Amino acid sequence: MSADTDILDRLYAVIDSRKGGDPDSSYVAKLHGKGTRKIAEKMGEEAVETVAAAVAGDKAELIAESGDLLFHLMVLWSSAGVTPDDVREELARREGVSGIDEKKSRKT
Repeated sequence: MSADTDILDRLYAVIDSRKGGDPDSSYVAKLHGKGTRKIAEKMGEEAVETVAAAVAGDKAELIAESGDLLFHLMVLWSSAGVTPDDVREELARREGVSGIDEKKSRKT
């Protein structure tokens, strides 16, 4: 990977490379071994903790929980065959579109 690679891209590459690893030595491999449903549940848990930190107004905790949330989201992406570039493309598709209009377009 090049030096200019984004931290999220580097993290995703590590997560994806550990998908089939040894669950006794890799947390990511252990998560993947439990399947997408369990990964999604863990991500949901991290989302709740992130929200709780935000509501509490604890900036340091919000930052820490956001890191956990992004990490587990990327494990979920890896499990589902989604890449950061897939998400970037979706965000680029939505760029310049009102959030209200974009949400309405999903209902048709």
